[in-house]
Amino acid sequence: MKMKNILLLLVLFFSASVLFAQDVEINDYEGPQDTAQQSLKTIAISNFEDPGLWYATMPRDQGIITLQRRVSGGSLEKEELTDEVEIGIDPQDDYVIGLKVEFFHRGLNEFYIHPVRPLPVEGISKTVSVYVIGRNMKHVLKLLISDQFGNKAEITMGQLNFSGWKKMTVAIPPTIIQKDYHYSNKSGIKIEGFKVECDILESYGTYYIYFDALRANVDLFSEESRDVDDLQDGW
Repeated sequence: MKMKNILLLLVLFFSASVLFAQDVEINDYEGPQDTAQQSLKTIAISNFEDPGLWYATMPRDQGIITLQRRVSGGSLEKEELTDEVEIGIDPQDDYVIGLKVEFFHRGLNEFYIHPVRPLPVEGISKTVSVYVIGRNMKHVLKLLISDQFGNKAEITMGQLNFSGWKKMTVAIPPTIIQKDYHYSNKSGIKIEGFKVECDILESYGTYYIYFDALRANVDLFSEESRDVDDLQDGW
C-alpha cells in the first residue's frame, strides 16, 4: 500500500512540473541578451605612421633594439574600413614601423614595443588585429592590454612563423573586465603594446619585424545609446 502511495505522489509531482514548465514564457528569461543589442564595427587604433608615438625596449643583457619608420603602404591584402570610406576619411597610410633586434646570445630573450601613452579602445572589444611581418621565426607575439580597472594582461596572438605580411587576430577573453557598471560612460580596454617572446634556438644574429594597421572589432552599442546630457568624469 505504501508503495502505491509513493508512486501516486511521484506521478502528481511530475504532472505539476510539466504544467508549470508550460506556463513559463520565453520572454520571462532574465539571462544575457546582448546578442540582440550589439553594434559591431571595425575601428582603426593606430596605423603606425609616427614613430615618435612608439618606443621599443629589451633587457640590456640580451641585445640591442632599434625602432624605425619605414616607407611602405603595408599589406596589399589590407582592407579599407567601410565607415571611414562612407564619411570621406582618407587616413594617412604611407609608413609602417620596423624593429631591428641584434641579439647578444641565444636564450629566453624578449622585447617589447609600447605606445608612448596607452591607446584607449572605446566600446566592448571583441577582437584585436594587427598586420605583421614575422620573417618566418618561431617567436611568439603577445598583445599587452589593461582592463577598465587598470589590471594588465598578456594575450597570445600566435607564432611569427610566416613570410610576408599576415593579419594576426586575437579574441579578447570574457575574463577581461571592459565595463564598469557604475558608469555608463566608461567602457573598453587600453592597448599597452606588444611583447615578443623569442624562441631559444632562433634568438641569434639580427632579427627584423614590422607592424602596421592596429585595429579592433568592437561593440559600440553602449556608446551610441549613452545619454547625451550625461556628465564626463575625470576632472
